[in-house]
Amino acid sequence: MIDWLSYSFLGAGIFLWFWGTFPLLGNRSVLFKLHGLSVSDTLGSMSVVVGLLLKIPGEWPLLLLAILSLAIWNTMLGYVLAYCSSRGRSDE
Repeated sequence: MIDWLSYSFLGAGIFLWFWGTFPLLGNRSVLFKLHGLSVSDTLGSMSVVVGLLLKIPGEWPLLLLAILSLAIWNTMLGYVLAYCSSRGRSDE
């Protein structure tokens, strides 16, 4: 049962990685594309780490640290990129 659940999280994470990549081909703004990519990449990466946590529960401190780092790093990176992008537009 745990193996099936672990593989489900791993599969969902890989699916989210690819799902966030497809909107990059659309005609939307760069910020919209970046937001979709960063959200799906963060959730996909967290899902993969949860799947690994179920597979190797003995490493829970490191995997929990990885989940927290993903949440903080990707959120802050999105804000910084959005700020830099909007600042570049107002200078023109």
